[in-house]
Amino acid sequence: AKGQKILNTGTTLSLNDILYYLPGKPFSSGHSSIYALCASSGKTSGLGLVPVTVVTSTTGNVGLGSLQTVIDTFGKRDDVWSEGFLSAIIFQGTTIQGAGTSNSTFRLRNSTVALASIQSSSTNFPQGPYFISPTGDLYQPYRLYADSEGAFTQPLGPYDAFQGTYTTLPATVPGINAPGVAVPSRLYYTKTASKPLAGVRTGIKDIYDIAGIRTSDGNRAFYELYPPRNATAVPVQRLIDAGAILVGKMKTSQFANGEVATADWVDYHEPFNPRGDGYQDTSSSSSGPGSGIGSYPWLDLTLGSDTGGSIRGPSQVQGVFGNRPSHGLVPLTNTMPLAPELDTAGFLVRDPSIWTAAAKAMYQDAITFFPQFPPKLQTINFPVPGSTASDSTEAEANAILLAFLAKIEAFLGLRASPLNYTARWDQSKPEPTLPPLSVLLNRTYPTLISKEQTKNVRDPFFADYAAVHDNRIPFVDPVPRVRWAFGDSLPASELDVAINNKTLFKDFWESYVLPAGNNETDYCSESLILYSSGVNILYRDNYL
Repeated sequence: AKGQKILNTGTTLSLNDILYYLPGKPFSSGHSSIYALCASSGKTSGLGLVPVTVVTSTTGNVGLGSLQTVIDTFGKRDDVWSEGFLSAIIFQGTTIQGAGTSNSTFRLRNSTVALASIQSSSTNFPQGPYFISPTGDLYQPYRLYADSEGAFTQPLGPYDAFQGTYTTLPATVPGINAPGVAVPSRLYYTKTASKPLAGVRTGIKDIYDIAGIRTSDGNRAFYELYPPRNATAVPVQRLIDAGAILVGKMKTSQFANGEVATADWVDYHEPFNPRGDGYQDTSSSSSGPGSGIGSYPWLDLTLGSDTGGSIRGPSQVQGVFGNRPSHGLVPLTNTMPLAPELDTAGFLVRDPSIWTAAAKAMYQDAITFFPQFPPKLQTINFPVPGSTASDSTEAEANAILLAFLAKIEAFLGLRASPLNYTARWDQSKPEPTLPPLSVLLNRTYPTLISKEQTKNVRDPFFADYAAVHDNRIPFVDPVPRVRWAFGDSLPASELDVAINNKTLFKDFWESYVLPAGNNETDYCSESLILYSSGVNILYRDNYL
């Protein structure tokens, strides 16, 4: 019929009970002669597809023993490849000694394997698993994992390098409220100096724009109101440029405000925390990144944001590494703001070496790595040996903290000393008439986030929504609603007061608490400071 548009969005299939997604566009085409050779083993699917493995050698002739060793490493390095892809081997090199002719079948692992040998230097397939069709189309499969912890908002399909855009993943997996997340084979990628994150599977907090994808900011009305973005946030683009593979956008508490499960999350359900019995709160606002990196070994890196603890909280309760960087290390263009004076982009990871590579890629020249640790160690809110705990839970936590501190002291060769920064403020505040810190900062943070977000997010959002919905306002969760109302109750001048107080505290901290190193030192600052948030176990069925 006239005007019909049919688009192949890909195929979901199962190989030996493992689900895969094949993109609508093949990785490479025009290999019908190779297909005939691969199909000679007789192992084709109902779709005519043959699961194959591409192996590359640059060292000349390869023996069957060497080929077996290569295949063994595939299974250890990758979760997408499996022995099901040994129906045929497409060998890029010269010949395999002991395998018969270059285009035949041979025995490998007690199975008949078809062999198609390619010696043309113009062919360049990354090693790893593929499916080849009767028309000679070669597809890279993506393994589908269930988001059983509810960490993602939108799993992503493969990156369109030509358009510079992503699409939402048009595939799912069986299960209740468990969308599929597609990950490519790790075998396709090799890290280089220009691509230090090649193949690193990355999830993005859903406050960062990604070209081709809608942004929700944790709000259903916001997601439906605005079209897919036409530009990617700077922090995300830098990760892409470094080779990171984006696999999905991840849940945020609404408009990055602090929310707790059940009591506050209305538009979307808070993810699950994998620690303990699985029913503790994930903390917020980088709840999805924290839950995902804590839950899924197939996920390598997540990008969160931290304004007042939104990475530090989730990383702490999920038991992963997380950082709030110094403010201003990377432009937050095309990123939803909470308070521009405080907003930062940071990571949640299990492997600190991945954090190092990601930090260098995203912060670029704004970050410096030093060869030595600071010469001083201080603590905030750490227990004192021999102190009495209020209950058995606090006693257990105190023992863990003290054991950790002892290991840090032994590693650094330092003795920690408690830091009383409020007393130091009283001794060194720039003006004697300034109040104690508890008074100075009492309303600084809530004033900054409420005044700035009403101006930068709420007001334009409400105006745009009203323009197409008969002047109605959209639904907003209780926490941002209450915080915005607090901002409305303050005169405009209070924002300037809050900015000034924040600046006073920042200057004091950098001068008297944590002075930076200088060009003559080999360390970043004069001290390391360890701080504890104490024992704060919050369960998701707590309504208050």
